[in-house]
Amino acid sequence: MNGKGNNRRRSGRRRDGGEWGRDGYRKEERAARSAGERRSGEKNRSGLYDRPRWIPPQRPTDPLPSPDCPYCGKPVRDISQAIADRASGAPVHFDCVIARITEAEALESGDSITYIGGGRFGIVRFSDPGDPQRFRIKKILEWENRENRPEWRGNVSDHYSLT
Repeated sequence: MNGKGNNRRRSGRRRDGGEWGRDGYRKEERAARSAGERRSGEKNRSGLYDRPRWIPPQRPTDPLPSPDCPYCGKPVRDISQAIADRASGAPVHFDCVIARITEAEALESGDSITYIGGGRFGIVRFSDPGDPQRFRIKKILEWENRENRPEWRGNVSDHYSLT
């Protein structure tokens, strides 16, 4: 040896009687490779590993329901943006809820009703109207009950969550 290591490919006979080819594969493997098969975990020509092809799930074919809003009587066309009614749990237009809160609460000038997440609204005062990042929540209004999730919400999430 010249100190550079043995970098030669195997060629010749193996211990079990099979033969190694010049490309480092057994003859049986070479026949399978010529047919387009690879050993598991082996890279393909582009250097990537073979994986099973991802098949996207089927989208639901049935349309989402569009029930009538109990506040205004018009159909709720985009039920994914609806909010549950406090009393009945039926889907209600988001704008109808804001209008109902505005009527019920005494707002000072500069206050506004804002959705703050989790089924809650807030009466918000912006210290500088030009800077929406600086505000103070004056009052939090719990609108939706967190423990009792309406049945129609599950149908909406099942419709959009495919994976």
